[in-house]
Amino acid sequence: MAEPRANLQLDGARLWDSIMQMAKIGPGVAGGNNRQTVTDEDADGRALFQRWCEAAGLTMGVDQMGTMFMRREGTDPEALPVYVGSHLDTQPTGGKYDGVLGVLAGLELVRTLNDLEIKTKHPIVVVNWTNEEGTRFAPAMMASGVFAGVHELDFIYARQDAKGLRFGDELKRIGWCGDEPVGARKMKAYFELHIEQGPILEAEGIDIGVVTHGQGLNWLQVTLTGRESHTGSTPMPMRRNAGLGMARITDLVHEIAMSHQPKAVGAIGHVEVYPNSRNIIPGRTVFTIDFRSPDIEVLKDMDARLRAGAEKIAEELKLGIAFEQTGHFDPVTFDEDCVTAVRRAAERLGYSHRNLVSGAGHDACWVNRVAPTCMVMCPCVDGLSHNEAEEITPEWAEKSANVLLHAVVETAEIMA
Repeated sequence: MAEPRANLQLDGARLWDSIMQMAKIGPGVAGGNNRQTVTDEDADGRALFQRWCEAAGLTMGVDQMGTMFMRREGTDPEALPVYVGSHLDTQPTGGKYDGVLGVLAGLELVRTLNDLEIKTKHPIVVVNWTNEEGTRFAPAMMASGVFAGVHELDFIYARQDAKGLRFGDELKRIGWCGDEPVGARKMKAYFELHIEQGPILEAEGIDIGVVTHGQGLNWLQVTLTGRESHTGSTPMPMRRNAGLGMARITDLVHEIAMSHQPKAVGAIGHVEVYPNSRNIIPGRTVFTIDFRSPDIEVLKDMDARLRAGAEKIAEELKLGIAFEQTGHFDPVTFDEDCVTAVRRAAERLGYSHRNLVSGAGHDACWVNRVAPTCMVMCPCVDGLSHNEAEEITPEWAEKSANVLLHAVVETAEIMA
């Protein structure tokens, strides 16, 4: 096996152009993207990615979750493939780079190998996982979760969006429900490039984040049930205000997360208030709590304290309360050999690097359960993500993609 040379680098301008071309599909209202999972825009983005991949000589497989697997053959067809990728779906007000960078960097590394007529022993497969974001249909990292055996396919197919549409029906409607059984594929390794979605790399002037661990996550959906009544004529002591209950639980979430600093975060992001009228006291609220920590015991403590505290608040305000866990994964330790390959790649290329713990959930967190896995991170302006103002530079994209290229090619065993 030959080690890649430092002068093996991809075409950064071509990568950047691909990202900008993809950003034209499902444009947002403020410079970003709205290409939510299994929408018409998602279907259009998939079709463009398919055309690019087939032009690069890749063959496509699609599983029953709609995940796209684009394969470049190796010299040994029996060798386990090295997988690389991320996701093309976005938040409703998402940026142009979250997920997309990882998928298109995978395509670009294949284009580079083609241009240079470089062969690898192991096949390389570029992946676009379905519904990583989990914004239209919960939970997040949906397809990779089914792939890793975390979720059952029938359960996921039955998940509904805010309009009551079922995920399985929508996947079929856009024409991207494949026949391949989910999780049937075996991997030598999986690498995922992603923007940091945090401020550390930019603040410290570091080129590359070598992701050694991922934070654990716990999403709890809470439903409070009170009684709708007139805001002007209902005496204060007689109110059963579900909005007030949500406000108090919001404060509780902040208090619990602050008690575990600096290794925990917590917030309420998704909120629904019924009937959402100016002069009606809310009779029902539905909201999701997002707790994260790299320490499993901290996650358990936050969950227990939240449930106990929220039940007490509901009792005091005479509200009904129900909990549903809509997302969860334990803290992740990525594969040591894959981590070493990423670190070695950064050093070979002369890029500054540091270890990172990912604060966000990624498909790599689930894939890590079934294959050796690691992540590469690219700096992100002000750490801003899940926002249309999300931004990276072409130089950051090129450097991080070059690290991905070297780590993947070394693992796939470049043929001298």
